[in-house]
Amino acid sequence: MLANMLAALGFSAPAVPSTGAPDGSSELVVKAVSVSHMLTINGYSHTKGITYGDSITAATFAGAGHRWSILYYPNGSCYDDIDWISLYLKVDPATCGPDAVKARFRFSLLDVKGEPVPGYSKSSKDEHWRGFFAAMTDKRGFRKFISRGALEESGSLVDDCFSVRCDITVLKVIRKDKGVPCERFVVVPPSNINQDFGHLLCSGKGADITFEVAGETFAAHRSILAARSPVFMAELFSPMKEKAASFVRIDDMEARVFEVLLHFVYTDSLPEIDDGEAMVVAQHLLVATDRYTTSVGTSLTLAEQHGCLGVKKACFQFLTLGNNLNAAIGTDGFDHLTNSCPSILKELLAKVTI
Repeated sequence: MLANMLAALGFSAPAVPSTGAPDGSSELVVKAVSVSHMLTINGYSHTKGITYGDSITAATFAGAGHRWSILYYPNGSCYDDIDWISLYLKVDPATCGPDAVKARFRFSLLDVKGEPVPGYSKSSKDEHWRGFFAAMTDKRGFRKFISRGALEESGSLVDDCFSVRCDITVLKVIRKDKGVPCERFVVVPPSNINQDFGHLLCSGKGADITFEVAGETFAAHRSILAARSPVFMAELFSPMKEKAASFVRIDDMEARVFEVLLHFVYTDSLPEIDDGEAMVVAQHLLVATDRYTTSVGTSLTLAEQHGCLGVKKACFQFLTLGNNLNAAIGTDGFDHLTNSCPSILKELLAKVTI
């Protein structure tokens, strides 16, 4: 009777050893479903006048259980890629269920026979299934798919026309339950608090502080910043400050770096960053980390302990500039570096004296 009362309240009843066949069974079926689409750009020369950062929705098609779009940037998706063609893939959120859509994809430049041109195929990393989420509006693809010069010399551009094939493979997971289902009174969805905070940052609703960084402004919420960073807590809620500032100018940081930093503060994750941009952003983030979270000495210690050669190189580069090393020596993080990794200290001093 007690077991029945607990079950009625939503608690699991004590397990009873089975004396016969199981009451139910489950089967998980995992399979890959593929779709290919050929995109032809007819009138290539006319698209060269489109401003960098502007895209054309060059194709919309259905396949593998979803609807897809290909975005074509004739002059790159940003200023740094102005001499390149960028290609990106998007999934229609209306065709997505509650779970993430896992997909691999590849763009291939085609020759006049319709075959992929060697050296001009780019794929998402094969070891990972890239996730497309129903609520996601950003795109996945390649900033530097092919330079315009390479395209015009490749032989694939004929009569002002060229073609690209997009191959997509989607991972389908199907669960089949048989027998008596497990009764549930309340289904608790997974937490999406990070996504909610991300939407809050993007919308700017309720923002009570504005940052100006390299000419761009960013609206934020001082309580969230303070909760995530002790330095923000001290700067925004210090008892020594008589009046809370609603506008803060930051002079020693790039706007893109601050945007990435804010995204991490709100969502505990980094936004999608292209491989060509990742190293530069990482180096600048390291400087921002020194300002807003910890010291470069601590970062260098972590880089040495975890084999992060890129971070280690960025730390060395930062410490060898100007008076940065003298400023770092007085921090607790540098004392930790001296005690934990004395060999790295010798390596650093050798670089400074060269």
